[in-house]
Amino acid sequence: MSIEHPRRIVLAVTGASGAVYAMRTLSALLQHGEQVDLVITEYGRRLMIDELGPAARVDRLQTYLEETWGDDVRRGTWVLHSNKDLGARIASGSKGADAMVIAPCSMKTMAAIAHGLSRSLVERAADVMLKEHRPLIIMPRETPMSLPQLKNMVSCAEAGAIIVPAMPGFYQRPQTIADLADFMAGRVLSLLRIDHQLYPGWDPQAGRA
Repeated sequence: MSIEHPRRIVLAVTGASGAVYAMRTLSALLQHGEQVDLVITEYGRRLMIDELGPAARVDRLQTYLEETWGDDVRRGTWVLHSNKDLGARIASGSKGADAMVIAPCSMKTMAAIAHGLSRSLVERAADVMLKEHRPLIIMPRETPMSLPQLKNMVSCAEAGAIIVPAMPGFYQRPQTIADLADFMAGRVLSLLRIDHQLYPGWDPQAGRA
C-alpha cells in the first residue's frame, strides 16, 4: 500500500560506481511527485560525468533527466545541497526529511555512518535518519568486500538502516542496462512504499514450460 505524497526524501550520491542507479532513482522519485533533497559528494560529481558523460553534469541535471526519462520528472521537485553545508535543513532532526537514500554508497561513507561520524552533510543526514528512526536506505556498490566493510554493513543494519546492495535481479529478463537500473530504483521505491511499474513482480509460473 502506498502512503501519502509528496514527501521530502534525501538522495545522496557518493563516489561508488553506479551513477545510473542514482539517476534512475532520482528520476523515479520525481516522476512520482516527491520532493528530493539532493546531495552529491565531490567524487559523486566526478562519477556522474565518468559513467554517464558530460550531459550529466550537475549544472544541467534537470535537462539530462528530462532528455533521458521524459517530462514526467517535472512532477516532483529537487534542490541541490552542498555536502559541506552542515547547516542545511536535512541536517536537523526537527526539520529533516522523511526518508533518505544513499545510492550508490561508497565504503568510505558506509564506514562513517557505521561509526556515527557527521563530518559532511551526507553523514549528518544519515545520522539524523537513524536517531529519529526514519527510513535510511543504503545501496552499497563494491566487490569483493573486506571483513571491515562487511562489519560496517552489519553495524549500519543493526542501527536501523536498510541495506540494498546494487544486485539487480534477472527474473524480469532485463535486456538493457536501463532495465537493471529500473530494477534497483524500483526496489528503493518499494521500500519507501511507493507504487511503481518499474519492473514486473515475481511470477513463479513465468519460468515454467
